[in-house]
Amino acid sequence: MRYELMLPHQIRAVIAANTPVILPLGVLEYHGEHMAVGMDTLAVTRVFDRLEREIDLVILPPFTYGAASLAVAGPESGTVHVDADQFKPFAEALFTGLLRTGFRNIHAVVHHQTENFAAGMPTDLAFRFAARQALFRFLEAERGEGWWGKAEMADYYAQHDAGSDPFNWISVHPLMDESLTEQYPFDHAGIGETSLMMALAPEVVDAARLDENTAWYTQSARDASAELGEKGVGLILDRWRALLA
Repeated sequence: MRYELMLPHQIRAVIAANTPVILPLGVLEYHGEHMAVGMDTLAVTRVFDRLEREIDLVILPPFTYGAASLAVAGPESGTVHVDADQFKPFAEALFTGLLRTGFRNIHAVVHHQTENFAAGMPTDLAFRFAARQALFRFLEAERGEGWWGKAEMADYYAQHDAGSDPFNWISVHPLMDESLTEQYPFDHAGIGETSLMMALAPEVVDAARLDENTAWYTQSARDASAELGEKGVGLILDRWRALLA
């Protein structure tokens, strides 16, 4: 279900059911001459378009104005870079709003620059920090100072082991984790990403422009195929079916 299309009674129902809420995170970044600048966002939104057909999900409007960086190409390429310090307050306000509405099963999902997700990159780090700040402030406002040390939290570590403690109410994930990228090529506008788009959003790939690419990172895109992309999509869907089960 798309959140912006839901009626109030539907929102109350998914809150009661603790239905997963998906927040797609993305950037607008140059991905070669052959592919759209919204690739990183589309990888997330189109995957969850498919998963939504199988399981109950609430999908929020995507946030597309992340920290693309100008490491790949300058702004004249179409990249729109927004510094993470500028949108971190927005992210905290958004998470706080979702908590106040009643959601307790929120998953922000990012594809941009996630090959070193444990260390983090600006977009995911901003949202991860914002999630923690929102949770601490919300819990303190709701339960008072010293809430964690109160007697009613004596089962905190059991909640933690079960994944139901308050710090699991909001999670930030890479679309593809390390175990998945061992089975499918992770790159920037190369064979891996181009194949994903051929499978998920073929309208944003123009194979006729592949020869216009001069950057080293796009050269493998000549070997991209929808078939390889479907393999990647299948792996991603398997991961998320298990994660959201």
